[in-house]
Amino acid sequence: MLVCHCNVITQKEIENTIVELLDSDPWQLIVPAKVYHTLNKRGRCCGCFPNVVETIIRVTEDYHRRLGGMEAEIVPFLDRVRGLRGQYGSLSHEGRRTDHRAA
Repeated sequence: MLVCHCNVITQKEIENTIVELLDSDPWQLIVPAKVYHTLNKRGRCCGCFPNVVETIIRVTEDYHRRLGGMEAEIVPFLDRVRGLRGQYGSLSHEGRRTDHRAA
């Protein structure tokens, strides 16, 4: 499935890149910019970034489950990240005050 139309990046390419990054350091912070940099691309319109964040969370969760170990620590942390994304990702006014006027 095509995730980024601007750069023509597929879901599989993003997933493979995330796994490569996790193989080098399983506890590093992975953000969309790091994924794109690894793919030698850059975000253009950045409309795909919310989907990339969801992919990062899902792949990281699966990766750590396969490693075994600290299941109790992994899931609650990623659930908190999802909760924050839902809390801040739904803002349609991009964080501006209600009395903000562009013109």
